[in-house]
Amino acid sequence: MTDRTVRPGVMPLPDATAKEQPSRKGLALTLIALAQMMVVLDVSVVNVALPSIQGALDFSASNLEWVVNAYALTFGGLLLLGGRIADKYGQRRTFMAGAALLTAASLFGGLAQNQGWLLGARAAQGVAGALIAPAALALLTSTFAEGAERNRAMGVYGAVSGVGGALGNVLGGVFTDELSWRWVLFINVPIGAFVLLAATRAFRESRPAGGRLDLPGALSVTAGMSLIVYGLINAASHSWGSTATVVPLAVGGALLVAFLVIEARSATPLMPLRIFSNANRSSSFAIMFAIGTSLIVLFYFLTLFIQIVLRFSPLKTGFAFLAFAVGTAVFATLSSSVVGRVGPRPLLTVGTLLSAGGMFWLSAIDADSGYAGSLLGPLVIVGSGIGLCFVPLTLAAVAGIKGEQAGISSALLNASQQVGGALGLAVLGTVAATATRHRMEKLLPGSGSGGGAGSGGGAANGKPVPPQVQHAINDSLAHGYSLGFLIAGFVLVGAAIVAATVIRVSAEDAARADAAVAM
Repeated sequence: MTDRTVRPGVMPLPDATAKEQPSRKGLALTLIALAQMMVVLDVSVVNVALPSIQGALDFSASNLEWVVNAYALTFGGLLLLGGRIADKYGQRRTFMAGAALLTAASLFGGLAQNQGWLLGARAAQGVAGALIAPAALALLTSTFAEGAERNRAMGVYGAVSGVGGALGNVLGGVFTDELSWRWVLFINVPIGAFVLLAATRAFRESRPAGGRLDLPGALSVTAGMSLIVYGLINAASHSWGSTATVVPLAVGGALLVAFLVIEARSATPLMPLRIFSNANRSSSFAIMFAIGTSLIVLFYFLTLFIQIVLRFSPLKTGFAFLAFAVGTAVFATLSSSVVGRVGPRPLLTVGTLLSAGGMFWLSAIDADSGYAGSLLGPLVIVGSGIGLCFVPLTLAAVAGIKGEQAGISSALLNASQQVGGALGLAVLGTVAATATRHRMEKLLPGSGSGGGAGSGGGAANGKPVPPQVQHAINDSLAHGYSLGFLIAGFVLVGAAIVAATVIRVSAEDAARADAAVAM
């Protein structure tokens, strides 16, 4: 029986799936997988290139965070709007518009000559991702028939989403080492061009739906979150009581309050507030927020530590993260096979606690730490814990709901990870930079505020840094990163407490939700 349920961005044409030729469906799945790969890669591929970007465009330690956050904030803040646009204007049209914007923004970013140029391109990539992600999933649902065919397509889609993060780190290392950091952006250009050229052949256009776009809601939440992140990052270089910190935080908070008022009064809200009335859903969003915070801290801080302190090349750094990917892949497979028997709660509790343990282990790093003894084990452990969490979180978020709310709940789960990452990096990046600066002032009196969470050593004014000074710099950086890992560990402990005490989804409900997600 054909699935006729209307979801955000999903308006299937009657019997369209039955008339599609196998070759057309194969092309459709290829394009969906490539587009999703671009979206996922853009989250992770820049990580390994960050030190090279910092040196090339003269980013400060605090401003470097915006290379990550400019993408995360626009992607997470506009994701729900992207689903509405796909509903209103058509899935294929939205998909192609997103692919075109992502291709152009990637080319523009790869040519960047200054910080503002690059950050503008990264923000545009995030907008493109917010258009592509919901449209791609909607096209998959409307192209492939319910049952085994769609389940196989969903399996490919899920595998691409899972592998993309790890692949991004490896590709980022290869391109940065062998070509230039600019190629972590240029890689999207040929892929995006192919997706655009083939999309009209692979997909039929969906039937546009009615309803208004909640532009005030989308703009207020994205601007509010951006200003709060800006204020938090400013606190690393200014005082907490300075105008540069207080004003953005106050205005950002006011915009978020305005967003809630807009959503409460809107006839077609971007984010219906009733979605939070269910404790399982709200808890899932909170846990994903904590995971997003921890993941961005892990990749951001460890990338800098591995390249600045351990002196790994970008290529070697990319492969260093494969330990995380292996742990995630193995335990995600295990999680998906047992969640229908044990339910989400035990997996989420164990997974978040396992990841917290890995973060606490990482908090012991210092200037003399090595990869094998101090990083390999924690990376496997954190990756294993995260792998246990993703499937149960999705099922807990959609269990017991149908139709449009299922789509909104899934989108909010994704947005929670992106926003959690942006806010977490802003807060913990500021904490790490402050701790690094204080340690530097203690070890090297008179050094002032020269050491930030992303500052390197190397040579100053063309002169080699004395070994004892370099060790002090490395010690200060490691101290800041370790404090960030410690706090991230406690954030995950909080998530474990929420999972153990609030999540109440039975194994039977999880199994039904699993079947619904696959449809």
